[in-house]
Amino acid sequence: MSQCETCAYYAYDEEYEEYFCTVSLDEDDLYRLNSDPKGSCPYYRNGDEYAVVRRQN
Repeated sequence: MSQCETCAYYAYDEEYEEYFCTVSLDEDDLYRLNSDPKGSCPYYRNGDEYAVVRRQN
């Protein structure tokens, strides 16, 4: 599973029937993201709503 699949900015488009990133990236941001050897995304935000609840228990 990739990091994108758990990101809050990863949304499904019913018209195209595929997932995409909803963050507005310019060409420089996209280049930095694709050339990063670690594959880490600076815009990643956990989309798991229950993560906070699990942390409290």
